[in-house]
Order: sequence, then C-alpha cells, then structure tokens
Amino acid sequence: MIVWLNGTHGAGKTTTSALVQQLIPDSRVLDAEKVGETLMDITPGLPGTDNFQHWPPWRQLVVETARRVLDYTGGTLVMPMTVLVEQYWREISTGLAHHAILVRHFVLHADQDTLRGRIAGDTVLGPNSPFRLRYLEPYAEAARTWLHAEAEVVDTTHLTPAQAALRIAEAVKS
Repeated sequence: MIVWLNGTHGAGKTTTSALVQQLIPDSRVLDAEKVGETLMDITPGLPGTDNFQHWPPWRQLVVETARRVLDYTGGTLVMPMTVLVEQYWREISTGLAHHAILVRHFVLHADQDTLRGRIAGDTVLGPNSPFRLRYLEPYAEAARTWLHAEAEVVDTTHLTPAQAALRIAEAVKS
C-alpha cells in the first residue's frame, strides 16, 4: 500500500510523513522528489522546465520506484509529494493501479492565511520562499477543481503534525 500525502508547500507533508511512518507498522517514507532530483542531475540536462514533474520520465519513474521498493520490502510506503496537475496524478495513480498497488491519497489542507504564515516562518527554504509562494494559487485551483474530490482531505489549519499523522494512520488502519 501507498499512503500518498499531497497538498501544497507549507501544508506539513514532510513533517507529517515521518510521523505517519512511526504509526504504521512496516512502513517506510519514499520522497518522490528524490526521483526528480536524480533527473535534474542528468548532464547534459533534460529539456528546460521550471518543474521536474513536467518531465514524463519523472511520473513513470515514481511508479516504477514505488513498485520496486514495495516488491522488495513489502509493507507500506508513505509518500509526501505535491502533485497539482490532474493529468500527472492520473498517470501516477493509474500506473500504480496497473501493478495492483493500493493508494490511500490524502491531501493536507490549510487555509491560505495559515499557509502564508507557515511559509513566512519556513526554516528550510527560508522565510517567504518564492518557490513555495508560487504554488499557493495552483493548489487552490486544484483543490477547487479536482484534488479534494480525489483524496481524503485532512485540514491541518488547526492541527499539529502529530495530530494530522494520527488521523491519517487511524484512517489507514480502519
């Protein structure tokens, strides 16, 4: 099984995924961003883009990497990764389904003011990261048009990461 934690930057995916992993026996965290980083390291580089998710090999390799890790280890993969383009989510989820991998898709949601506050206090990319701020509107659009209908939404506006992780782990176990 895969527990996919989606949502925009600042929603708490990375922190929550580590906590979810501790609550689900025989689970591991697989950050699909590392697949993108590998593709970015290819020299000479792949065609220019502002987001490695636009490269079709990223989506295919995420499916293949998850499948191979699960074949090797069994258990559950907890995957924190923002995917806001519906077509990309369809490619990934269809690819995983093709390999009979169950996906529990969760969206960590927070209101725009909360997200802006978290981004302003970000100690990883620094305060008011233009990268993170750039995804607030695309997230809001995806949430309105398809994303929230495709996932179990966990509103983290007033939750700690530990509380969000507990809700997700309990949902997965039930």
